[in-house]
Amino acid sequence: MTQTQDRILATHVGSLVRPEGLVKYLRAIEDGADYNKSAYETCLKDSIADVVRKQADAGIDVVSDGEYGKGVNWAFYIHRRMTGIRQREMTPEEEKDPMLSPLGGPDRESFADFYAEYDNVGFTRRRRMRVICDEPLKYTGYDQVRRDIDNLKAAAGAANVEGAFLPCVAPASALPNVKDEYYGTEEKFLFALAEVLREEYKAVVDAGLSVQIDDAFMTTQFERMVPPKSVKEYQRWAQMRIDALNHALEGIPTEKTRYHICWGSWNGPHMFDVPFEYLVDLVLTLNVGHYLFESANPRHEHEWRIWESRKPAPGRKLVPGVVSHATNVVEHPQLVADRLSRLARLVGRENVMAGTDCGFAQSPFLRRVHPSIQWAKLKMLSEGARLASDELWGRSRSAS
Repeated sequence: MTQTQDRILATHVGSLVRPEGLVKYLRAIEDGADYNKSAYETCLKDSIADVVRKQADAGIDVVSDGEYGKGVNWAFYIHRRMTGIRQREMTPEEEKDPMLSPLGGPDRESFADFYAEYDNVGFTRRRRMRVICDEPLKYTGYDQVRRDIDNLKAAAGAANVEGAFLPCVAPASALPNVKDEYYGTEEKFLFALAEVLREEYKAVVDAGLSVQIDDAFMTTQFERMVPPKSVKEYQRWAQMRIDALNHALEGIPTEKTRYHICWGSWNGPHMFDVPFEYLVDLVLTLNVGHYLFESANPRHEHEWRIWESRKPAPGRKLVPGVVSHATNVVEHPQLVADRLSRLARLVGRENVMAGTDCGFAQSPFLRRVHPSIQWAKLKMLSEGARLASDELWGRSRSAS
């Protein structure tokens, strides 16, 4: 990860809108249709080179491959990079279980009319599948992750970008609703999964990139659990997944790691999200160098006050989302600067980077903003980071 002490760096959480040329191939892959594999790999490489160049042009210091190499899903891509699991259709009883189906919880119950319209776009057959673990888990994605690494490194080199990261999935989000028929206990299963994921994390870092671990299911399970379960029971559930991730991170340099926690990318009400105060102390026990979290989201922006009483450990950085992925309104750079400066005054300017709440595309087929707006937002992010840096380091604008 690029290090600097004289300004706030700009980054984002990874997922960017896919170009139509690439989406054409991803639709064919998703549908099981024939496609030209060589042409797809060329298109993927070229698309990553283009999206990295555009990030650099927008002023982003630490870039990603846009998650283009993940295929059709930010989390479930890992299913094609491991053995020991299979899928089957959910039974009618399982689809009614809020702990298993992503289409449940009080937000959906309270805003049923909204979700009846909203669900007409974006949900694929995968969301009605149940994953079964009936054999030992084993990582097999070495060729795929090496391809992703090579594509990103080549693109970053061509764009003269020093900092680059690859997003990978967290244990809590990789197989969130799995039915374990092999390991026997939840803890044994999660730690076996963590050892599988370590292979991917380590490959990324060993190649000289930073690894970002994405985790949305850590938060979204809350509204499915509480009630009837208590907050304490939910925190015990979360603690086991934090422990599993720390297990996966063993031996990986902290400064090369990022953890992104979010409340799901969908632009819905979110009235029943877990308050960050219930999770923040657990999150800070993770052995990562950067903590990325939502801070522009109007349901969570007020939670900046958490940092009045908490500080990251020495050498760790906070990366608040200071622009939103869920609205086509483009933030003013002064608002971005204000959000960054407010946090920096609490935890130290050297401990803050500028980020986004979540990805601008939840999948290749479901974007949250128009591509032109995505780039405008990233430009405002970098401009806001410069404004905040000038203020925090006492520089005049003309001297920057």
